Amino acid sequence: MKSWQIVRLVAGTFILLSLALGIQGSPIFVSEWWLAFTAFVGANLLQSALTKWCMMETILSKLGVERGC
Repeated sequence: MKSWQIVRLVAGTFILLSLALGIQGSPIFVSEWWLAFTAFVGANLLQSALTKWCMMETILSKLGVERGC
């Protein structure tokens, strides 16, 4: 997998998991504060789209993961 694919995979997983943990109707509900994590991931996606820089891609690049388009 290329770095952009990993970033999208991790972001999507974090969003779905934090929604499952933060919505009261969910069978694995923990606290509504998990919705703040959903907002954090969304804000990072927005920031990376506007600035064309993503911290996770930088970290993955340093770990040797191939960058892609």
